[in-house]
Amino acid sequence: MTDTRTATTVAISPCGDAALRVTVDGTDTDRVWAAVHRLAGWLNHGVIHPSVTAVPTYDAVLVEFDPYHTTGERIASHIRSWDTTAGEDEESAGAVLDVPVLFGGEAGPDLDWVAEVVGLPVPKVVDLVCAKEHLIRCLGGPAASAMMDGPDFDVPIPRLATPRLRVPPGAVSVAGRQAVIGPVAAPSGWRQIGRTPLDILRTDTDTDTVVPYRPGDRVRFLPIDEAAYAELLGAAMRPRHDD
Repeated sequence: MTDTRTATTVAISPCGDAALRVTVDGTDTDRVWAAVHRLAGWLNHGVIHPSVTAVPTYDAVLVEFDPYHTTGERIASHIRSWDTTAGEDEESAGAVLDVPVLFGGEAGPDLDWVAEVVGLPVPKVVDLVCAKEHLIRCLGGPAASAMMDGPDFDVPIPRLATPRLRVPPGAVSVAGRQAVIGPVAAPSGWRQIGRTPLDILRTDTDTDTVVPYRPGDRVRFLPIDEAAYAELLGAAMRPRHDD
C-alpha cells in the first residue's frame, strides 16, 4: 500500500502468534509519525474487532489481537485497505504542558557532562532545553513515559555506558536526539539533566488514562530553583488551559 501524495508505504509482518508489526515508511518523518498514530487510533476504535489493540511508536504500530476471535491475516487485510491519508486534514494541535524542572546537582547529575559533549556552558544548555515546545512522539516504558523530540543540540547525546539501576520519578533525561520524562522510579541509561517536582501519574481518574499527556501533546520545560521545587513537590501535572 502506497500513498503517492506523502510517499508512504505500509509493511505488515507477524510478531508472534497474536500480534502484527505494521511499519510505515516515507520521506517525511513527521507525516510518517502522524500516519502511525492515525492508524493506531483507527484500530483502537474497534473498527476491525473489539479484541484488537494497537500501540504506536515513531514509525510502527504493534497490533495485538485475540487469536481465538480473529486472525492476523484478517486484520492485515483490513489494514491494507486503510487510507493512509484518512483524517490527515482533521488533525489538531495537542495540549501543551508547562513542566517546571530543577536542573543540575542531584536532580540532574549528567547536566555538566552533557554540556561538555555539546561544547556549551551549562546555562546555555538549559536555555536550549527550555527554548522550544517538545513534541511527545509516543508513550514508552515504564508507566507511559513521555518520549519526545529532544533539544536542538548540534550533536546527539550518547547514553550511559552502564545504565543506572534507579532514576527517580520525574527525571528529565536526554539521549540521542530525544528527551524523556519518567513517571516512576526505574532503571535508565539516559542522561539525567533535571527533575520535575510534579506528580505525573493520575490516581484520581475514572478513565484508562494514567498520565496527563498523549502523543501529539507538547512539553515546555521551565527552569526553577530548589525553593520552587520544594513548593511544587507533589503537585499534579496538568495540561495548560489558555483562556
